[in-house]
Amino acid sequence: MPPAQEFNQLGILAVVLLLVLFYGGTMWMSVGISRKKENADGYMTAGNNIGFGISAASMTATWIWASSMYASATAGYTYGISGPIHYGLWGALMILFIYPFGKRIRKVAPKAHTLAEVMYARHGRSSQLMLAGSNVLGSLISLTSNFIAGGALISMLSPLSFGAGIVIVAAGVLMYTLWSGFRASVLTDFAQVMFMLGAAVIIIPVIFFVAGGPGMFEAGVAAGNVTPQQENFFSSDAFMNQGAPYIAAVLAYAIGNQTIAQRLFAVREDLIKPTFVTATIGYGGAVIGIGMLGVMALYLGVEPMNGDVNNLIPQMAGTYLGPILLALAFIMIIGALSSTADSDLAALSSIVMADIYGQSVGKKKANPKTMLLVGRISMIVATGAGLYFATAQFNILDLLVFVGALWGCLVFPVIASFYWPKVTNAAFSVSVLAALVAFLPVRFEWIPFTGALGFSVELLATVGIGVVLGIMSFGFFGLKPAIWVGGIATVAAAPFTFAGIFTGGLRDYTVLSASLVAYAVSFLVCYLMSVRSKQNFDFDVIKDITGDFDPDTPQTAEQIVAAAAAAKASETSGGSTSTDSQRD
Repeated sequence: MPPAQEFNQLGILAVVLLLVLFYGGTMWMSVGISRKKENADGYMTAGNNIGFGISAASMTATWIWASSMYASATAGYTYGISGPIHYGLWGALMILFIYPFGKRIRKVAPKAHTLAEVMYARHGRSSQLMLAGSNVLGSLISLTSNFIAGGALISMLSPLSFGAGIVIVAAGVLMYTLWSGFRASVLTDFAQVMFMLGAAVIIIPVIFFVAGGPGMFEAGVAAGNVTPQQENFFSSDAFMNQGAPYIAAVLAYAIGNQTIAQRLFAVREDLIKPTFVTATIGYGGAVIGIGMLGVMALYLGVEPMNGDVNNLIPQMAGTYLGPILLALAFIMIIGALSSTADSDLAALSSIVMADIYGQSVGKKKANPKTMLLVGRISMIVATGAGLYFATAQFNILDLLVFVGALWGCLVFPVIASFYWPKVTNAAFSVSVLAALVAFLPVRFEWIPFTGALGFSVELLATVGIGVVLGIMSFGFFGLKPAIWVGGIATVAAAPFTFAGIFTGGLRDYTVLSASLVAYAVSFLVCYLMSVRSKQNFDFDVIKDITGDFDPDTPQTAEQIVAAAAAAKASETSGGSTSTDSQRD
């Protein structure tokens, strides 16, 4: 390990100037695209017609959030060289795997605002509220984790406290997002992701060489800082505890996360594939690279400050970077957490606007001004709740895996509802609740899973493996290949999940088992309740029930860019252009 170095901090004045520069700039952009008469649909989905550059950058920025950076570094520190690979690679591939479903969702509901709104049209109120409730919980947890990341960053790299840090970040994000909603989120995402990727390209190599370069790995092994599993690029420990649970969790994120669905409904339909492919590459490269800071910390024998692994990235930056690059790293992380925190606020507001208020009174009866007021109030309430929960300083990686696994209860019922006309409201609701009831005792080990109970968990988890791989295959190859892939995967996994190379079977891997059980139970219940159903749902009905709430045409993506460049010069002409004609 290199000689101990002084830990660098930024002064209060420098931190204040950087924060004013960042949040002042994002606020200026938000004001630049504001409208005297704000549009409710534009506030939620920016006119359903965003172009490639902004949509790809926004999707990338939404996934490359500070929590993702911190969690990747934690994975590297915990599992060694393969930790960030399992975190970043599987997360990236899940973005890619979801785009075929995205094309189907937009075909069925071209002008929807939330997935829950589509579930209302497909099934009814109970399914809608079930999905909306899970989205609210997930977005609130995501918002909380971003505030935790911001508080940890500011308290580590400045004299300010953790409490002051979370308040500053929350106030800054709320300030510019409240103004223009989702339109502010996607436009600021473009600037934020360009800066984040550029900063990462500079900062990571600098830390690597200042910390000792390639020699740190030999020195770390010689000093006994790493275990054989942490040295192994193909570590089974990393795969079972990090990679496999994250495959299941991130697939659920892509389906159950409103921040992703919101961008799916906002991008032009013909640009869905290139948007998701670009986000796949951008996310994977950036998050794996940043996660290597955790690997470096492991080999260097770094002990996280205050025993909190959330401190690893700012700790490495403060130890090995000078003032200028430290300021660059500071803004990079602030940009990462802000890009997703504003997405969470926009997602939460759209759920409250469209699902809780809009569909409760009906599309034609909803008052756009009331919707905007409700959306802005929900942002303020969510920010307050996120601040309250952030004081607990949860482990960010644990939060992400938990909410992803929780959403696993929804994946099969939601996807099946877009393809299979036999799926009923009862099948959707009961399957999700049954999966949740099975998931929680396994995840939190409320009862000992030995004997027959342990066997049952392993049996369901084995089925869950087939369900996950079958869903992935279905999007690209269709039903028959998906059935073959799922069936073969289940049979092939059985010798290893019940006994064999893994002592005690899958029951020893609680997080993974719980996620797979959720997938299996939701699949089995939804299928068995639907297969004999006489319902033959007409998917064309969804287009009639979902759609614009505001009689004024939403602002298009082209007008958003023009507004940013020319302030409000396009405001007068922006409202008269038909979104449908733009799409055609």
